[in-house]
Amino acid sequence: MKRAIVLSRRGYPAPNPHVGCVLVRAGEVVGEGFHAYAGGPHAEAAALAQAGEHARGATAYVTLEPCAHFGRTPPCSRALLAAGVERVVVACPDPNPEAAGGAREIAEAGVKVEVGLLEREAAQANRQFLFAFAAGRPFVVAKAACSLDGRIALPTGESKWITSPGARLQGRKLRAECGAVLVGRRTVELDDPLLTARMRGALNQPVRVVLDPHARLKGSERVFGPEARTIRVTGAIDLPSLLRTLFAEGIRGLLVEGGAATIGGFLAAGLVDRLELFLAPKLLGAGPAWCSDLGVGSLADALSWNIVSTRRVGPDIWISAEPVTVAH
Repeated sequence: MKRAIVLSRRGYPAPNPHVGCVLVRAGEVVGEGFHAYAGGPHAEAAALAQAGEHARGATAYVTLEPCAHFGRTPPCSRALLAAGVERVVVACPDPNPEAAGGAREIAEAGVKVEVGLLEREAAQANRQFLFAFAAGRPFVVAKAACSLDGRIALPTGESKWITSPGARLQGRKLRAECGAVLVGRRTVELDDPLLTARMRGALNQPVRVVLDPHARLKGSERVFGPEARTIRVTGAIDLPSLLRTLFAEGIRGLLVEGGAATIGGFLAAGLVDRLELFLAPKLLGAGPAWCSDLGVGSLADALSWNIVSTRRVGPDIWISAEPVTVAH
């Protein structure tokens, strides 16, 4: 199962879950796989294809309960049964009511099923998907790239580029990992971003969400191009309601990239589950900050965060943080 968890961290399957599978027969690994992208073979199918006839009589270690429904691919539960697997060990049950039930179907066919092995470790590798179904909204990641003094641009608006190519690549990876990216109207006007992943291994482009409450955008901006689906949100915007709507649209993770007012709105509403901050070793001295006023009146009211990790990305520092009061 530890190997299956390592495998599950690979690929960019959003909005589908991260899943890894290892097939073992007579003490030897005969097949392994992971879910690389939405619409592609599931982890079990990939492992079975590698194992071939050696899957018969094997034990399958799977980080998430095998699906039991026909989606873009056939049910994994039936594939395991057809291959002659004699035992299935599952780390986490599937919270998706449309896909759950595979463990029961396999057990009812007479195959031994065990659930719960290394569940916590497997859940951490699949946190975004599991959180979304528990909360009924996407897992929200706020991302900003700025100077050491927190500026995202000069007063003139010049911003390309503050951070290094390596940091920008990590930002595109976050888009692919989340499966959806959100910006406000002002960001579209200033930067005219494409908001795609543009990287090896990301076969599905993220859904683009644009907040345009007063419908001021022309619709000819690059974000509305054919490269990916775009959801344009107009009218009064209630963030909790918007997140519930995005979940109903199949979005499980959401990367909030800007601008300052948009990120600040999510932070003030307590709707950011993780913060990814890229700091370049530059001082601009003036210009817009990465986050707008949060309405904090005293230090006692400041939003508190736990620093989860700090890493070097070329000349830049990448800080990952999570809120101290974590509801999930």
